[in-house]
Amino acid sequence: MANFLTHLCFLGSLLQTLDLCAFPGSEFQLKGDYLIGGLFDIHHVNAPVHHDKPEAIDCSSQPFLLPNYRRLQLMRFSVEEINNSANLLPNVSLGYEIFDHCSDLQSFSDVLKLVSVNGLIQPKDEQYKYGSRISNIIGVVGPFTSTQVLSVAPLLMVDFVPMVSYGASSSVFSRKQNFPSFLRTVHPNKDVIEVIVNIVLHFKWRWVAFLNSDNHFGIDGRGFFIKRIKDTDICLGYTKDLNINTNFHLMFEQIESQRIRAIIVFAPKGIAEALIGSAIRLNVTNKVWIADDGWSLNKKLPKERGIQNIGTIIGVSQPEIKIPGFNNFISSAKRQTHCENEVCNQNGLSAEGIIDADPSFSFPVYSAVYSIAHALHNVLQCGNGRCNHNITVHPHMILAELKKSNFTLLNQSIEYDENGDPKFGYYDVVYWNHRGDAEKVGFFSFHPRVSFSINSSKIQWYKEGAVPTSICSQECAVGYAKNQNGIYKCCFNCEVCPNGTYINITDDPYKCIRCKETEWSAPGSTSCRLREVEYVPYTDIRAILIMVGAWVFVGLTLATSLLFAINYNTPVVRSAGGPVCFLILGCLTLCTVSVFFYFDKPTISFCVLRLLPFVLFYTVCLACFVVRSFQIVCIFKIAAKFPKLHSWWMKYHGQWLVITAAFATQAVLLLIGYSYDPPKPYNDTFWYRDKIILGCDIRPRGIFISIVLLVTLCSLCFIFSYMGKDLPKNYNEAKAITFCLLLFILTWIIFATEYAIYHGKYIQTLNALAILSSLYSFLLWYFLPKCYIIIVQPHKNTQQHFQGIIENYTKTISQ
Repeated sequence: MANFLTHLCFLGSLLQTLDLCAFPGSEFQLKGDYLIGGLFDIHHVNAPVHHDKPEAIDCSSQPFLLPNYRRLQLMRFSVEEINNSANLLPNVSLGYEIFDHCSDLQSFSDVLKLVSVNGLIQPKDEQYKYGSRISNIIGVVGPFTSTQVLSVAPLLMVDFVPMVSYGASSSVFSRKQNFPSFLRTVHPNKDVIEVIVNIVLHFKWRWVAFLNSDNHFGIDGRGFFIKRIKDTDICLGYTKDLNINTNFHLMFEQIESQRIRAIIVFAPKGIAEALIGSAIRLNVTNKVWIADDGWSLNKKLPKERGIQNIGTIIGVSQPEIKIPGFNNFISSAKRQTHCENEVCNQNGLSAEGIIDADPSFSFPVYSAVYSIAHALHNVLQCGNGRCNHNITVHPHMILAELKKSNFTLLNQSIEYDENGDPKFGYYDVVYWNHRGDAEKVGFFSFHPRVSFSINSSKIQWYKEGAVPTSICSQECAVGYAKNQNGIYKCCFNCEVCPNGTYINITDDPYKCIRCKETEWSAPGSTSCRLREVEYVPYTDIRAILIMVGAWVFVGLTLATSLLFAINYNTPVVRSAGGPVCFLILGCLTLCTVSVFFYFDKPTISFCVLRLLPFVLFYTVCLACFVVRSFQIVCIFKIAAKFPKLHSWWMKYHGQWLVITAAFATQAVLLLIGYSYDPPKPYNDTFWYRDKIILGCDIRPRGIFISIVLLVTLCSLCFIFSYMGKDLPKNYNEAKAITFCLLLFILTWIIFATEYAIYHGKYIQTLNALAILSSLYSFLLWYFLPKCYIIIVQPHKNTQQHFQGIIENYTKTISQ
């Protein structure tokens, strides 16, 4: 800080020898009770100037900027209008001291003049107290660009001299810890970017280039643009910092290679003119150019020859608010000056030329002057036609009132937020028509609410009426999802969404969303449809037939049991197994319980009862037939060879031990299996995309050992049946058991084949049919022949008949 102040002392000493005003004359100075400083870059240094020693730059030798000179005249007009007002600052005269701030880095004499007291700048010492020195300047209007503000602001911020800029839009000035006395009457860059992004979104341009000036203004705007498009469909395919050394030919080649049609130019007037001029010379065609508010109302470019060949130009502009009396002021001022200053002499200005110059930032200048005037009005406690002249005015007092500004100017309410940014104003959307004029086609307002509108019908596109497109990849067809190709989300391949998924481009165009379990979709769908729920109800004709078959089976078993009970002591009943027959018939009847639970909507109890009764009681049936097969073999073959085994079997009732052990083992296995992995209702959505098949999820691991036990019993039946294949014909129960087992196995092989091929709702019906067929195989082929003998051939159901068969078999074996 000490070094900085030392340099200020040195520079301050130069003020006595420097011509402080680039152009002497009444246009730049006006005496008054209170002075407002003005910084306008009437001339502008395009290229850096190098000096071997400190010296002020000669602004008059630099290129002249007519729009900026027009803004200077607006400040003069505003001050004159205020001085002529009876309501604002009565009996107080405002003056101004305006400087041509033509260089961002080398035009400091004007700023030093503004912060000096009696031509000197002195560092603060220990006795210096805040606000103790009196400055002639109560506030400064300007400068115009963000870079200029960054250069001069530190000199004014140190004493809290209010700066009200009419053009600096960089976001850095919203930081009050760094720029405590800065305010502006233009919206910050983020607001301009907001309008530009809305234009791009409105016309669905997704693949854009962003060209910005190589300074704080341009880089700040690009940063906001990148941040703003983060959650949109816009992709920044190309960006470039522009300066006087930019190779425009190479830049346009790169843009063309990327197939970019929409180009955003965020740069000051001079750079924009160089860029567009190069595009015309290089024959760049078929582009949409989007201009920021710095050059969208440019008066020179729309008249350039060949401007229509480069494409369509749309811009965000400051609204052209007519300021009453300004044109008359210019006409009157030009008649009175008689070209006394160098600006008039060098550039041959006329009143018409000034009036017709770029009107951008006119109202910001006008409102900046009025803001300072209203703040001074409040500090001096003006009212009832007079002000309090006994109040000593310091810049920080003006700053405090500026922050509280709340007045109406040309039907706009002038207010500032806590960052010194305006809470008023709006932007126009303009189109450069074929007549070379900037025609208003829309607007974007921020206050009191955000509102955006574009009348696209007013725009004549270079593509003969059609809105140009700017995309990296063609939009996907309906039902296709985007698969990003590379780093840009706008560059993608299209892939159709498969079965069971759909695409919602509003939510996420890059992802196929899976349907719910209860829904389905065809390939390329944009929504899901409800699946049709299918199951076999009790009212289904197939279900009715099977249940009738089950009841018939129950009736036949009861009839058989009654017939066997009546003929209990006959040889046929005894040879069939005697009391074991009633156990087999009872278990077969209990097995039919399973059949009735294969229909209607499955529940947990339904799923349990579909298999448990059949497996448990069929195990008993198989155990009975195992015992019966073994006994047949034992009587005819084993008894003679192993008399002790036969004696033990008869003594301890071996048949009942085996049957009981099989029943108990199967019951325990089912209890453990169902406890570990119980069956439950299951919605099968795998095999049919548009259906839900209601079934039961019977896990193999839950009943695996139970099935192994059934297979084991079947195998034993076959073994004992095979051993008895040569027994007497009329006494061969083993052959009947073997045939029943073959039918049982064949039934389940057929069902397994159908289960592997068919997965519809009727698989449950087939399962019930397989169970019923398994039951009928034993009833019809084991018990029915015996019933036939009892009823139709009673002569064969005698002791003598069976005794003769046994004697003949014994003789055959002995021979």
